[in-house]
Amino acid sequence: MTQSACILLVDDNRMDVELALDAFHETHLANRIEVAGGGQQALDYLFGEGDYSDRKRYPLPDLILLDLKMPGIDGFEVLRRIKAVPQIKRIPVIVLTSSREEGDRALSYDIGANSYLIKPISFEGFVAVIGKVEDYWLTLNIAPPSCEGVCEENER
Repeated sequence: MTQSACILLVDDNRMDVELALDAFHETHLANRIEVAGGGQQALDYLFGEGDYSDRKRYPLPDLILLDLKMPGIDGFEVLRRIKAVPQIKRIPVIVLTSSREEGDRALSYDIGANSYLIKPISFEGFVAVIGKVEDYWLTLNIAPPSCEGVCEENER
């Protein structure tokens, strides 16, 4: 993936967002980080609605880090909607959550999560996880081809 990759971090907990942003900074991640403070804001961003209608200013992300437990539209519903739309369903979604519940993990994978990670408690742990996410998802992993126009044809 190129240096200009965009990551969408979806989390309603301000402390967790700050911890993640600090971890990105600590790992010297050169990619763009956009933050959605909840499920509805994430969907607005992904579908280019409201304040996010300018795709040059708010490009589709190359990777989504998604918390599950959020008020209103939770991470499960965000994931369902992402995977139901041909133009965005190939964007890798990494669930980044505090939940260790087997049911949450199973449901996340069932509805299309590409990975499931538990949020570390310590800053050092968070830095290590973010570093591994960067190494794998933004360096080693070969991203799926763009789905613009192609996915709709393939589903017919």
